[in-house]
Amino acid sequence: MGTKKIGLPILIVGMALATAWAIRGQFGHEQGAAWAGAIGGLALVLVSGRKDWYNKMMLIAFASAVGWGAGGMISYGVVVGYGFADNFINAYYGLGMLFVIGGLFGLLGGGLVGLTLDSTEGNRVKWGHLLSLMVAGGLVSYYFLVEQIGFKMTPPRSEAWALCFGAGLAMLWYMAKENRNSAIRVALFSMLGGGIGFSFGNFLQVLGNTWEIPFNMWNVMEYSIGFFGGSGMAYGVFSSKWPKEIPRARKWENWSALLIVVLFIPLIVYRESLTYGHIARRLESLPNIESIASTSTLMVLLVLLAMVVTIFWKFKKEEFSQKDVLVTFFTMLIAYVFMSYAVTGIFGAEMHLNHHLYVLNIILIFVLLRSKSLQFSFGEIDKIDLKKWLVYLIVVLLAIAILALIAINVHGDLGDRDRFPMN
Repeated sequence: MGTKKIGLPILIVGMALATAWAIRGQFGHEQGAAWAGAIGGLALVLVSGRKDWYNKMMLIAFASAVGWGAGGMISYGVVVGYGFADNFINAYYGLGMLFVIGGLFGLLGGGLVGLTLDSTEGNRVKWGHLLSLMVAGGLVSYYFLVEQIGFKMTPPRSEAWALCFGAGLAMLWYMAKENRNSAIRVALFSMLGGGIGFSFGNFLQVLGNTWEIPFNMWNVMEYSIGFFGGSGMAYGVFSSKWPKEIPRARKWENWSALLIVVLFIPLIVYRESLTYGHIARRLESLPNIESIASTSTLMVLLVLLAMVVTIFWKFKKEEFSQKDVLVTFFTMLIAYVFMSYAVTGIFGAEMHLNHHLYVLNIILIFVLLRSKSLQFSFGEIDKIDLKKWLVYLIVVLLAIAILALIAINVHGDLGDRDRFPMN
């Protein structure tokens, strides 16, 4: 049975991760990316129509949170600047390295989701073994690429991309050894989407800033990587062949994942970005900042408490339905939007257009979920055509070269944006 009507489910997952990833820009780092990744994983389960996946929704959300969140350790601010260079070599390097960085986000996020979906009672993923391989791969990669041969993508900042690169290669090696081709497909399509999204998003940022479009173009770039990365992950899942029935999650697995996704990750986001001190420093230019910061912190805590209580209440059940996934998904997404409003000063009458667009995205996702054309058939592909993937890579690299040529011709000298000195 081939894939049918998978465009709408892919669009919904892409919009969900894009919205959450754009919100993530207010918080950054691993914890912000993890919350966004969890939302993307829940969206995937929500539109899948697989009842056996509903019962593992929190494990899938956890896998997505860990995978997409791990990439949060990568520093890319300097690389984004290279995309604004006025010469081809440096602009192409900037866009190309953002393709690599975005690809690493997607590779780990999509890969861990794919492995979770492919783990059956008789063929369980050996998570301890896999984690050991990924840690070892990351350390070896970092030592060899950065310390030994001295390849530095983001000097003088952290070169943690090399850790993610090695971990991703180790994960692919494990998948290939275990013949988990469907999981490989998800990892590769997610990698392709994330890479394209980050590179193309930087290109849009260059255009927007050059033409002085009155909008947060950094947020556009974030939305782009989320949309293309989420769409790639969804396409990889919905076009692949999966076990007919994956085993029910053990109670301790479900509750452990629940505690991490719904309690631990939001608490870290709160601690790092939403306490009174953080909000007061961030909004220090507003009048009556003490009152604004106090109100913001209190409301954030109340919304977080409501989110935790709502989702934990749902988990008292033994069987989960699509409605349970729906409530969990929207609860986490709406709470994340509220956090973004709060940290940017809504209680001091500060509101930004991009935040209203987050709300519009939520409304559109809800409308699309009610569409009768949401039903679809999964694909049956479980093979990897390496020649086809080589063609994909060449096409993308050529497309990035075209974007770099356009970028350097729409603006003049913007200051020192070069990775490599040009004489």
